[in-house]
Amino acid sequence: MGTRHSGLKKSFKLAVRSLLTACSNHEFCKSFPRFTSAEQQDLHLLFIQVITSLHENIEDEFESLCLETQVGATLDSVEQLVEEQGLDPLFLNKTNVMDVAQNLSTAKNNEIQFLTGMLGMAEEQNSLIRARVESLKQGMQDVSGIADAVQKLRCRSVSYGTCDSNAIHDA
Repeated sequence: MGTRHSGLKKSFKLAVRSLLTACSNHEFCKSFPRFTSAEQQDLHLLFIQVITSLHENIEDEFESLCLETQVGATLDSVEQLVEEQGLDPLFLNKTNVMDVAQNLSTAKNNEIQFLTGMLGMAEEQNSLIRARVESLKQGMQDVSGIADAVQKLRCRSVSYGTCDSNAIHDA
């Protein structure tokens, strides 16, 4: 078993262990405040048994999946190729840190310029939408003014001399 394969297994086991043991006895008991201390302890023991079983099942399933997909052989092959071809960037002395920093800085500057452009476009769209809303509001006011003028004309044309809005609407 190569170092990458054993590192994968070790990392997986540590991750599972930290996830499954994240709840302390005190935190667990706080979740059941209405139970007696003895009942809380019994529940905690049951919880520990379930977590232990779950832990074993997860590790077994991971191991089975690794065997089924030949992860170990693949990682061993990758490790061998890296060693043969000197491709491991952590052990190459040829990597220039300044070049990496410059490339990262350029990429981040390009990203900032892109996002700034997107923000400008969004602001422009917002201002166009605001202008359109204002235009529509103005149009609504114009329509309201026209409606008032029509109402006044109707009132004046009524032969009775009074403006009965019910009579106008009924006509």
